[in-house]
Amino acid sequence: MINIYFTVNNIILNLFWILYQITLKGIVIDKSTITSIAIGGFDGMHLAHQQLFNKLDNNGGIIVIQTNYANLSPFRYRQRHTKYPIYFYPLENIKHLTGKQFIQLLKEEFQNVKKIVVGYDFHFGYKAAYSSGNIIDFFDGEVEIVKEYKMDEISVHSRIIRSYLRDGNIKLANKLLGYNYELVGLSIKGQGLGKKQFVPTINIEVKDFLIPQEGIYITNTKLNESNYESVTFIGHRVTTDGKFALETHILDENFDQEIPKNIHVIFIEKIRNNKKFDKYEDLKKQIDDDILYTLKWFKGRK
Repeated sequence: MINIYFTVNNIILNLFWILYQITLKGIVIDKSTITSIAIGGFDGMHLAHQQLFNKLDNNGGIIVIQTNYANLSPFRYRQRHTKYPIYFYPLENIKHLTGKQFIQLLKEEFQNVKKIVVGYDFHFGYKAAYSSGNIIDFFDGEVEIVKEYKMDEISVHSRIIRSYLRDGNIKLANKLLGYNYELVGLSIKGQGLGKKQFVPTINIEVKDFLIPQEGIYITNTKLNESNYESVTFIGHRVTTDGKFALETHILDENFDQEIPKNIHVIFIEKIRNNKKFDKYEDLKKQIDDDILYTLKWFKGRK
């Protein structure tokens, strides 16, 4: 019964992986070439995760246990943070397996794997009953358990980074990530007030990603292959229609590019919290002040 399950499940996982690779890169990586694997959730692909990836050999691969909590780097966006191929295993498909069955599944999937790398707090198997140290009970190759990784005495974890983003502490979140946090979304039609009464903005609909705390941020906005200095608003438009919005203003006065469908917003630093104004004139002045502050910020780093 177990072998039948593995066969069916392997077919499903292989199809999932092939479709993912074709969509992402246009290539397929043969699992038989993989000789070392790192296993984990790897949401964010942050600095602590990179410690595990550094233990892989040239033919390494990354096993992602995919959960609904992955909102720092939804699955297709992880690949840009590593040179290693990523293989996704939805938790729903494997959570009923014992620890032995899970490792057996990986051994059948990656027949030439000689090394497994996990973090010190890795748990697996039914109800997460098995810890990283139990892998040696089911795998006769090399097992490396990577110790806790800290920066400035702060333990680097995805849940901690999420908390900093929710609090608007972009600088610290970026430090733990090892890169500037990025949202990817679709350009949509806004309320139409920006260009008429304030400044022109690109309105963005974001799904899957964790959205930082409401407020005004110094950002870079990527349109196609070009990066533009920008200032970005996240939050409810409390002075106008009260609706939630994520909109970015390109600082280049000569900007005259057609807006593509896909927008990337890269967060650098928070300027201030969201605020309600009694008059449109007061809001306009604050927007102008935010733009001036952001322009000076960028100029100071050139």
